[in-house]
Amino acid sequence: MNLRQMEVFRAVMMSGGVNTAAELLHVSPPAISKVLAQAAKASGLVLFERVKGRLIPTPEAHQLYAEVDQLWRGVEKVRDVSRALSQPARTSLRLACSASLAPYLMSRTVAKLYDAIPRLQCSVTVYPPDRLNEALLDRSAQLGVALLPHEHPNLAKVKSYPCGLACVMRAEHPLARRKLIRPADLAGERVISSPESTPFGQTLRRAFGAAADKMHRDCETTSSNSACWFAQAGVGIAVVDQVTIAGGLLAGLEVRPFQSSEKMTVSILRNRYRPMGVAEKAFVDAFDAVWKTMGSS
Repeated sequence: MNLRQMEVFRAVMMSGGVNTAAELLHVSPPAISKVLAQAAKASGLVLFERVKGRLIPTPEAHQLYAEVDQLWRGVEKVRDVSRALSQPARTSLRLACSASLAPYLMSRTVAKLYDAIPRLQCSVTVYPPDRLNEALLDRSAQLGVALLPHEHPNLAKVKSYPCGLACVMRAEHPLARRKLIRPADLAGERVISSPESTPFGQTLRRAFGAAADKMHRDCETTSSNSACWFAQAGVGIAVVDQVTIAGGLLAGLEVRPFQSSEKMTVSILRNRYRPMGVAEKAFVDAFDAVWKTMGSS
């Protein structure tokens, strides 16, 4: 007997007839009778005898029902577990991210995620680029959200988003009156940059082009967040990725688009050999929604 035959046999035994079993399982009485006949053939037993129009279970049916009922409790438990896994009330998620993504994108994404999974146990760790890869590879993080390339044969990109550059400066700076900042506009200005030995520093060097030699790039920091703080203090103008300044979290700074064909990539990464569960997929959906909101703001 297969599971469907056992389910029908159990329903008839519990309800006492074909019609009530059909109502219980939301099928027609002929469908119940057909499956009962298949169950009798599969088991090699006479399961019911008809007496004055009623189905009467045989002694063998009663013995079989005791075993089927015990088995069916296990089947129902499997259904309950699978239902809970598909809509988890309690689960955990370990996330790793680049520093510039934490203030706005990650915080808003996790907030949205808690709307979907209120009892989520969530851990978010900010890592430098090389350590973020290690966290995914050794499985201390289930998902990573990274800025700039993070290539590794054992890492897979779940989703990627293009990210441009922006200029940040104090409100009283003369360039704050412009709607768009071009590389040539930064000639003679102190530009808070990133060391060219870093991937972001190389991106900025390409974005500045020939105008780089006319800028004062004598202040460097490896963090876009730090560059914004320095700009806030009046050190100079910072050119940063757009996700760093998302949401206008830094008071006293004017933000202007920076004209450049250079694009960076924000990527959601996972270990190639660790498939995503429900919580991970919910995170990706939440991140995608927050990203679209940021893009439209």
